Amino acid sequence: MKLSFTKMHGCGNNYIYFNCFDQTVPDPASLSVRLSEPHFGIGGDGIILISPSDKADAQMRIFNADGSEGKMCGNGIRCVGKYLYDNGMTDGRTTITVDTLSGVKTLELTVENGKMVSARVDMDAAILKPADIPVDMEGDTVIGAPIVVDEKVYHMTCVSMGNPHCVIFLDEDIDGLDLERIGPKFEHHALFPERVNTEFVNVLPDGTLKMRVWERGSGETWACGTGACAVGVAAVLTGRAQKGEDITVHLRGGDLTVRYTDQTVFMTGAATTVFKGEIEL
Repeated sequence: MKLSFTKMHGCGNNYIYFNCFDQTVPDPASLSVRLSEPHFGIGGDGIILISPSDKADAQMRIFNADGSEGKMCGNGIRCVGKYLYDNGMTDGRTTITVDTLSGVKTLELTVENGKMVSARVDMDAAILKPADIPVDMEGDTVIGAPIVVDEKVYHMTCVSMGNPHCVIFLDEDIDGLDLERIGPKFEHHALFPERVNTEFVNVLPDGTLKMRVWERGSGETWACGTGACAVGVAAVLTGRAQKGEDITVHLRGGDLTVRYTDQTVFMTGAATTVFKGEIEL
């Protein structure tokens, strides 16, 4: 059996995309584990299936590198938008919708020379209630709350953008963090019944934010769109940024722009096609 795929990335957050309008992908969880391996597979943060939807232009399903299914991926959804537009599947429309396990998202596409180069995604309202994130803590929000990892006290702000995030602002340079060691300890901490994505953030002198992210199921990735949104929201909640204004978030793979409003969170960034291929199973 042969499957056609497209390798794409958003700020270095790279997935293997399958068009399931005209092919069927068997056992995507196992396939994601196999193909994400960089030495014996294609290499990537997982696979994304682009399928028909009865309530949007397309549906996306995300499988992480460990085979677990994700609910939402901000970088991945921009790539889905690019795939649909660049392959003539939107009838030339630059406003499209994509169905995810976190609901239907609306994308506003920026097109140059017949190709989508970036998109603004309406990511919906940030979820702050601990039980809905979920995080096992009392109260209406988790803002600057202590968490102990490796006998060190950190202060976290928790946000769900369709998936759970734990945002840690640090004074020390995040480039020196040993994420391979501490990332899994946050991911599997007892406070997070569904595991968690963890963002470590520096506020730079110009007011922009620099982050590294440990994603549940994938490890450190070069970018996380929902994570950047969570960081923008956390920055506002902790007084480090202003609501209703553009917030620049620097990720290892590039920059994203986040705007947190009373109604929703907007995320804007690029999407890139790397190559296309065919794999035999």
